[in-house]
Amino acid sequence: MSAKTAFVAIAGTLLIGFTYSVATAQEKTSWDGVYSDAQASRGDALFADQCAKCHGPEMTGGDAPSLAGNEFAVGWDDLSVGDLAERIRVSMPQDKPQSLSREQAADLVAAILKANHMPAGQSELPSQADSQKQIKYKANKP
Repeated sequence: MSAKTAFVAIAGTLLIGFTYSVATAQEKTSWDGVYSDAQASRGDALFADQCAKCHGPEMTGGDAPSLAGNEFAVGWDDLSVGDLAERIRVSMPQDKPQSLSREQAADLVAAILKANHMPAGQSELPSQADSQKQIKYKANKP
């Protein structure tokens, strides 16, 4: 094998490994423990104060769409948790849009993930949009 052929083979192997690593890193889902219990508890309290009047105390809907269960799962499956956090941040609560901080939106997303039986982890869901967009909401465990 010539040096050129060996170089191409090694470079190709490294490129495939790098591509696999990047793809794997981007495949984080709502099933990967992306929020903490403490964050979900803050989100539950905020939800009771700001959201329950429209979405119902159990997040099952009412005057606004359900945030838990099949209706939510169908509507948000395969979208990013960043999409959900941004929707909350810019349009909720309906009577005071854009009044929630990024941290509050992340706490609310954590509460929604908990209500949809996604496992908690050790770390909090980040409040940065770029980080949130790398996490897919998956209704069914992959």
